[in-house]
Amino acid sequence: MPARAVDAMHARPVIDIRHIHRIFESDAGLAHILHDVSLSVYPGEFVAITGPSGSGKSTLMNILGCLDTPTSGRYLLEGLNVAELTDDELAEVRALRIGFVFQSFNLLPRMTVLDNVTLPLAYTDVPRREREKRAVHALRSVGLPVDHYDHRTNELSGGQMQRVAIARALVNDPAIILADEPTGNLDSTTGRQVLDTFHALKRAGKTIVLITHDPGVAAEADRAVQIRDGRIYQGAYVP
Repeated sequence: MPARAVDAMHARPVIDIRHIHRIFESDAGLAHILHDVSLSVYPGEFVAITGPSGSGKSTLMNILGCLDTPTSGRYLLEGLNVAELTDDELAEVRALRIGFVFQSFNLLPRMTVLDNVTLPLAYTDVPRREREKRAVHALRSVGLPVDHYDHRTNELSGGQMQRVAIARALVNDPAIILADEPTGNLDSTTGRQVLDTFHALKRAGKTIVLITHDPGVAAEADRAVQIRDGRIYQGAYVP
């Protein structure tokens, strides 16, 4: 593990989950998806979460992103007990402290690149000129050429769309980036460019948690953990 990552581990974790269980109820009965999961992620660390389909990766990511709540266990996010936050406080955490990057990009095709990136700021009191300034800064940080800013996102390549999605995740300057299979729809060359973007974000001090089924992508992280049958283990899952 890089020395910088080791140094970070002397600090308080930004993500600290302890003995998390997640049980879903349905007409078919109870489904126990996560079993006694514990994980700590430290400031500036790049962690990959791997595992086969149905292992609980997405359920864990939803809990980390405050999109779902565990059935039992404790989740401290930057020292805050997530279970004690109100709905409004959780919404603020998702908007300001966490940036989300998805495999399917989730961009609006009829809007320009710049407008897509400013979207998370649309419901804030940030003036439009400041919103655009922040969006340009985020787009520059992911290396998208300036002449693409006024393009509609459906005019871009897959790799360019993923860079726009990453820029949108960065526009509020969150401390934590959660990425769900961000290279899953990309060819190897474009995927390499996206991974280089994540490495640059790590060097800038961002904490990154990335879900992937690809052991090669997991090897890019400071460390990898795997989920199998809802339980967590150290090391990447190799199919």
